[in-house]
Formats: sequence, structure tokens, C-alpha cells
Amino acid sequence: MIASKVQKKILDIISENYFNHYNEFIAGETYIPVTQKYIDKDDIINLTKAVFDGWFTSGRYYKEFEEAISSKLQVKARSLFVNSGSSANLLALSTLCQKNMMADLNLYCLNPGDEIITAASGFPTTINPIFQNNLRPVFVDVDIENLNVNLDKIKKAFTKKTKGIMLAHTLGNPFRADLFRDFCDENSIYLIEDNCDAFGSKIVINKKEKLTGSYGHFSTLSFYPAHHITTGEGGAVITSNKKLRRIAASVRDWGRHCWCDTGCENTCKKRFNWNFEDLPSGYDHKYIYGTIGYNLKATDLQASIGCSQIKKLDNFVNFRKKNWSALKKALDENKIFRENLDTISPTENTDPSWFGFAIICKKNIDRTKLIKFLEKNKIGTRLLFSGNIINQPAYKNLKFKISGELKNAEIIKNQVFWIGVHPNINQTHINYMLDKLENGINNQIK
Repeated sequence: MIASKVQKKILDIISENYFNHYNEFIAGETYIPVTQKYIDKDDIINLTKAVFDGWFTSGRYYKEFEEAISSKLQVKARSLFVNSGSSANLLALSTLCQKNMMADLNLYCLNPGDEIITAASGFPTTINPIFQNNLRPVFVDVDIENLNVNLDKIKKAFTKKTKGIMLAHTLGNPFRADLFRDFCDENSIYLIEDNCDAFGSKIVINKKEKLTGSYGHFSTLSFYPAHHITTGEGGAVITSNKKLRRIAASVRDWGRHCWCDTGCENTCKKRFNWNFEDLPSGYDHKYIYGTIGYNLKATDLQASIGCSQIKKLDNFVNFRKKNWSALKKALDENKIFRENLDTISPTENTDPSWFGFAIICKKNIDRTKLIKFLEKNKIGTRLLFSGNIINQPAYKNLKFKISGELKNAEIIKNQVFWIGVHPNINQTHINYMLDKLENGINNQIK
């Protein structure tokens, strides 16, 4: 009783005295980060409650957060919370390579040497799991208008060796996952949808909306502070297939065959009644291993923040869309911008939840000089990840295939950068960003 009264008093103090950590904007002095988390008192209260629980590993918040993700995306199986978006990608693809359990559940397994189609301009950890699982990437180019791969490029890259497609929605702008899923189902291959930069994006067909992340056989999310919601570090794997979910849970949790949640025992009701070849009859199911697994779990402390963050997702998305639209309008209407920069557009039949605002420098503009100028004036910038992945040092001697030309990946490598649209940016920030962007261009063309 005394403990609960003390805990309530602490929570009341947090609620009454929490102050946000976002400084008043002073033009030219306050740095505008390209990405930034938004944390409020609800997140801190949830985190404190999780500390009071003293459980720390996966517990009540863990399950609540996993269920909230699945509910948001309207998928049938409970999602899997993991320690990062990169781990989520590794877990999703590694699950499809688990020969024994895939066979036990009558699912098609990927085999070494199978080809996986992906984008040459993708983020490394969308691509790395292909190499890490002894599969072979087939790199295709994106359309420069929306920075995404189109279905025609997939069809041209497709061969009898193709067993999957693994792609990200670039900067929150969706690729047509609905069309890709249909193509995959027609050809009995897997779609892994990297939704890490696009939580809240939608595909809209005949006025019917469906969230990205709900199309793939697997999809993934990241909750790193840069992303739409945060748990500090963290990510998730999502599937509607409960059989795939069970295998993925095994790979996440050391490879164990048991599917009990942490702190639970004997969910299967026959913990000491299993029989496996070469193991004693009744060997404890908690110590039977069905996959070659990892430990990719996060903590209940992280999940507690996720539980409050996900309730704010729609509001965060609206801020991102508003900020992106303000930048787009200004760059389209200003002659100096039109003559020296290009922008991208939403993929047809989509409603993006933007991660960032992409800018394409025309050939008369030196990108490096421009981003140095912006950074000097306290405006954060980022390149579009790897540019063209085949030119990165780590990939020089690896085995991969290229389908078609990668001319747009070269443009991305040499001419593209992006700036922020996160919820902590408002019109005052945007006006300053536009002013300095114009100044930076004028410095080069005068």
C-alpha cells in the first residue's frame, strides 16, 4: 500500500511538472535536425510505470505494443517487437530460410543461391539480410519521379531463380505493394515490405485505403528516434500468417521451439510430453531448438514508450504531410527552385506518410556545396542512404546481379539529398529553410 501511494505521487509529479525538451526556435542559431523524436509526459509516465513493474524484459507492455501494431495495420497475427528495424529485416528474411520448421508447417523455404529482387538505391539493412542468408540480390533501378521501383522493372528482373522481392517504401512514399503482392502470389514467391520509413502511409484504390505494411508476407518497422514513432531503439516484424509468425518468434528468441511468452510456461499444455528424434522423451520444450536463431528482443521499458507513442501516430503523420506539402508547394512555385532543383511526387494511388523531403539538384548545382551551406546555417541534411549500393566499399567483392541500367541510382548517388518534415518542424522553420535554400542556390548561380 505504501509503495503504491509513493508510485502514484511520483506519477502525479511527472504529470504536473513535465516540461518538453524542444527549444524555442531562433533563426540561424537553433539547429533544425533532419529527424527528431517527439516525447511528451504520457511517454515518460508509461516508462516510469514499466520501471515500477521491475520486469524489464518482455512483459505486459511488450504484448500490448505488439497487439497495437497489428491492430493498427489490421493484420491477423500478433506482431513481433524486436531491437531494431534492421533486426526486423534480418528476422523476416531469415525466417523464410528455416528449412526444418518451414517444412514442418508446409511452407516453401528459401534456399542458398535463390534470387531476391531489391533496389540498388536502398538502405543497407534492407539489402544485407539477402547476403547474410546466402541468397543473391538482383538490383533494379527506381523511378526518379517517386524514388520507387515499378512493377515493370520487377517483371524484367524476374527469372525462374527469383524467390522473393524485398523493398522499402522510399522516404515514406509507397511503392505499389498491392500490385507487387498480386505478382508474388501469381508466381509463388515472397514479398517482404520494408515499411520502416513509412508507418502510416496508405495505398488508395477506388477510395478504399489500406496501410502499407499490411501487404507483404512479412513487413517491418523501425522505432529508432528518426522514425514516425519511437521506442529509442526498436523495430517490429508483421505478418498475417500465423505459421510464419511462429517461426519468426523462434528465430527472434534464440531459436527455441517453444512459443510461450516470457514469464509463461506450458502454453502448449504438453511441456514434458514432446518427442524429438535424438532427444530423450519428454525433454523440456523450453529447451528444444527448432531454428538457428538469435536474441533480437527488445525490453518492456521500450515497449511501454511504444504503447503511448502509437496512439499519437495519426497526429504525427498529419504534421509530416502538412510540412511536406508546404515545402513541395514552395519549390514548385518559385522560379529559382524550379530552374535549379527537382522534387518527387507521391506514387500514383498512394497517400504517403512522409519520412523526409527529397531534393534533386540539377547538374548546374553542386550538391556538396549546397548541403554544406545549409548545414552551416543550422539546417540538417541527409543523402538518400547508400546512393547506389554497388559502389559502396562493403559490396565491392560480393556476388549479385543487376537487371537493366541503374541510371537513376547514379542520379541519387550524385544529386539527391533530403531535409526534415518531422512533427517538431512548423511553418516558421519551413520559411527559414526555404530562405536559406534559395540563398544557397543563388551563391552558385550568380
